[in-house]
Amino acid sequence: MIGIFKTNISTLQDKNTVVNAIAGHFRTSACTIDLEDCDKVLRVVSQQLEENQVIAFVRSLGYQCAMLD
Repeated sequence: MIGIFKTNISTLQDKNTVVNAIAGHFRTSACTIDLEDCDKVLRVVSQQLEENQVIAFVRSLGYQCAMLD
């Protein structure tokens, strides 16, 4: 499954923090954040993806996160 989310992550340091935190908390096969995109798209690939859990986790780190329409 692939989850695609809109975030407010804007710096390389924030990107690395969030990607490493997600990789350590969830069983993912890939996790990327596109800082060039206007929506700062977070893409998470996982066998057992719970989108609401990803959103809650990213928000707990202090960032905005929502499903991308």
